[in-house]
Amino acid sequence: MLVRFFFLITFTLFISCVKKENPLTAQQIVDKTLLHSGADKVGNTQIRFQFRDKKYAAIRKNGKFLLERTAHNATSTVRDVLSNEGFTRFKDGVPIKVVDSVNVKYQNSINSVHYFSVLPYGLNDKAVQKKLLPSSVVAGKDYYKIMITFSEDGGGEDFEDVFVYWVGKEDFLIDYLAYSFHTNGGGKRFRVLKEQCSKNGIRFVDYHNYQPINSETPLIDLDVSFDKKQLKKVSEIILENIEVTLLKD
Repeated sequence: MLVRFFFLITFTLFISCVKKENPLTAQQIVDKTLLHSGADKVGNTQIRFQFRDKKYAAIRKNGKFLLERTAHNATSTVRDVLSNEGFTRFKDGVPIKVVDSVNVKYQNSINSVHYFSVLPYGLNDKAVQKKLLPSSVVAGKDYYKIMITFSEDGGGEDFEDVFVYWVGKEDFLIDYLAYSFHTNGGGKRFRVLKEQCSKNGIRFVDYHNYQPINSETPLIDLDVSFDKKQLKKVSEIILENIEVTLLKD
């Protein structure tokens, strides 16, 4: 009996040590969420969707990309195109000149919508820096917590923005994300999963979009503020009419 008890204690300590010696790194967690969400497929796709009153389309293939946004009104159609070659605005099919300051604003706007639409795709870009934060429990579910920052070289105009992702420990899916931004006066947002769907094996998520009541709340603590109902809902992020075509290499 004593030998059996000693064996059980030794085995338990061994398993405990193995778990402590082999924790997942931030990179491993990101790699797993890319696979579990199907975002590893996004690099060779054509994706279309509608967000609010505009239509979006993206073609990504072997490192090349072309991102579009189209808006219609009673008198004209405006199409913005951002690609590896740069940015062009078309009005009724004719390219028009845009002053540099406004040009940057349009680029950031179209890139932002496309970036969020296919997360976690992009989290392995060269400019991305990953840091594993202490784990978190939100609404009774266990999460890995990862902070994402960007290097200035290759990080784009918004390289100072900071993101935090809550990745489920069991399913490796992102249910919550927070970010700080500096454009338009700056601020913080916390997004909460509203609905999800899968198109050709790629997960798409709609979100409830919140901001902290107390603007001084640290970004990494917005999950705690959410559980304490200390956030204010400001909008919903809903993608409609999603179409996905997988492209061959």
